[in-house]
Amino acid sequence: MEGVSDPVWGRCGKKSRASLKALPLPTLGCKDLAQGQLLKELMQTPNFRITVVQEVDTVEICGALKNVVAVGAGFCDGLGFGDNTKAAVIRLGLMEMIAFAKLFCRGPVSSTTFLESCGIADLITTCYGGRNRKVAEAFARTGKPIEQLEKEMLNGQKLQGPQTARELHSILQHKGLMDKFPLFMAVYRICYESQPVGEFIHCLQNHPEHM
Repeated sequence: MEGVSDPVWGRCGKKSRASLKALPLPTLGCKDLAQGQLLKELMQTPNFRITVVQEVDTVEICGALKNVVAVGAGFCDGLGFGDNTKAAVIRLGLMEMIAFAKLFCRGPVSSTTFLESCGIADLITTCYGGRNRKVAEAFARTGKPIEQLEKEMLNGQKLQGPQTARELHSILQHKGLMDKFPLFMAVYRICYESQPVGEFIHCLQNHPEHM
């Protein structure tokens, strides 16, 4: 759209869009707030409510990293852990998302952006529904390869979580920061390095935030 600088949508996950069909709540990241407000006025309706933030990179990072956390939540479901354990995954995952954004975003990162729909709301929804959680649960229950489950369960759709975890591993290994993001790295190792999924609970128990 001419005259609009870097508009980026932070969308709720597919499950969220379906369950909130009457009131979708997307987050629009736009570096120029005035232009963002103009877009909001053009597109917002009583049943389509938009919030605008300036942190474009943060909105994009939330949309990517939530899927890695959702894989961890699916592992918990498949291993038979309860809601308290999943809540710990969400909390620790959110903390790693914020830490990653503060390290790698080009501009300032405000914790309030993570309270928008693109942040905690979408993260919770994705950790309780969506393809990444569902396939990760099946992986923990059956031991079948992720690729096989993807073909069997998703009707041609692709998982974002494992692939994003692999990209995170590459970045964090290069920067020497893998130990700062143990939840992300546990998802990577379980998906790609044959680490037993049962060891995921040790990641939560020994997370630096608990030390």
